[in-house]
Amino acid sequence: MAKSDVDKVTEETIEKGGILVKFYFDMQNDDKDKLQPLMTDLINNRLMKEPGMVYCYGAIEEPIKVKDTYSTVAEVTLLFDKPSHLFRVSFNYAPAGIEILKPGKDVVFTSFELQTILMDLSEISVNYSKYILEHIMNKDEINAIGTAIDNRKAVGENILKGEDDKKDNNDKN
Repeated sequence: MAKSDVDKVTEETIEKGGILVKFYFDMQNDDKDKLQPLMTDLINNRLMKEPGMVYCYGAIEEPIKVKDTYSTVAEVTLLFDKPSHLFRVSFNYAPAGIEILKPGKDVVFTSFELQTILMDLSEISVNYSKYILEHIMNKDEINAIGTAIDNRKAVGENILKGEDDKKDNNDKN
């Protein structure tokens, strides 16, 4: 049996360090007719456009009534070119479930890949925290948090600069 183009792309991407996953999303709304368009928008206009996304497709269930609201579920298959993009999308979109489809073996990270993942998660966490805090704190409390974030950024930049300087010195030796 000949392999489809999707199978070929999947195999090539996995061989280069990609990862194939299935996300499960749930969504509720009082208006039954809004659910499928909202879920379609999530898949086609958001997930498909994420950095590192090779392809994305999904199936959306018919909405069902649960108590006073309607609910639907989408099962979405996503192929990422590297695991760091999977982490970012998982954190940003918070699927109800995640299933790793490929590779079927252990996933190994280089130090740089792991560093990228952790820095992305840290940045996302800070952004969410900042958003939440700005909507529940007074102006003085917000300014104090902003100063702390700016200081943290400066420390991070100094650490990265120090790493670059060490690398330059090692390259000269």
